[in-house]
Amino acid sequence: MKYQKLGNSDIDVSRISLGTWGLGGGSVWTDFNSSKEDAVKLLDTCQKYGINYIDTAPVYGTGESEILLGKALKGRRDAFVVQTKCSLNWRNEGGNFHYSRDGYTVNNDTGAKAVRKDVEDSLKRLQTDYIDSIIVHYVCKDWPVEETVTALEQLKKEGKIRTYGLSNSQPSDLIAYDQYGDVSVVQEFFSILSPFHGREYFPVCEKNNTVFQVYGVLEEGFLTSPEFLEKRFKATDIRSRIPWCEEKYRKPLLDMFEAWKPLCEKHGCSYAALVEAWALAQYENLNLLVGMRKESSVADTVRSLDVTLSKEEMEFMEDAVRSIQVPVLDK
Repeated sequence: MKYQKLGNSDIDVSRISLGTWGLGGGSVWTDFNSSKEDAVKLLDTCQKYGINYIDTAPVYGTGESEILLGKALKGRRDAFVVQTKCSLNWRNEGGNFHYSRDGYTVNNDTGAKAVRKDVEDSLKRLQTDYIDSIIVHYVCKDWPVEETVTALEQLKKEGKIRTYGLSNSQPSDLIAYDQYGDVSVVQEFFSILSPFHGREYFPVCEKNNTVFQVYGVLEEGFLTSPEFLEKRFKATDIRSRIPWCEEKYRKPLLDMFEAWKPLCEKHGCSYAALVEAWALAQYENLNLLVGMRKESSVADTVRSLDVTLSKEEMEFMEDAVRSIQVPVLDK
């Protein structure tokens, strides 16, 4: 495993991090219901492969992901860098409407009172005294940046969090937040099918020594294999809302896999590891956040760290999908 510093903090994190959105289940992920045993086994596997960076959020299964992780972390809390989020809550205490799902109404609130309550609630669910990194889940301009950052800095002073970051944001947000504090990480969607937002963000992250943590690199599975294109999901499932389900993308995606096949054979890797290696090579201070539930997936993702692509190979990969790349992927 390779490691990197989380921004200007003293926190060492694995370059591959575990995403646990799917662990929370609910109507968004309809093919698997996780148990405490599943979560324990997953963290065992992470330790085996050197992955110490775990990402979750209160709204993943409306608390379920954090609860399961809290149980799985018992007796080994210090072995992991635990990252969760604030701003999205279902307490019905105000904020901007974000969505309704599974009987809950989730609002977005980046005010100081809400941020503090989010952190306190997460500490209870995770059964821990501190959170290593807290991410503002959705940046919102209806509350002053100074108010949000002041609340986060106070939580740092109290020892309840060690550092903080942003998600679903813009480069201008990082600049604004860094005027009042020190953002260690931004977590944004990034894939070879939608790379533009990330590339706009890289120079700002570099200037501020901020880790760019990417999610969605495998497009929720659609970049893992031609066989995945045959799968069908319930209407509520996040994977049913991705445009790559549409028939018009079927042939371009199959052609993409066919074009990439020789590269997989050359490097002795899967399509998934090839795509992940491409992403890791895009920016030196990039962190790869992947939702994994099986040891085989963890092992395959770790394999991507050993795949070295030439500039020509990376350009070839992107040429194969250039006609279907999208500026923003709205799920």
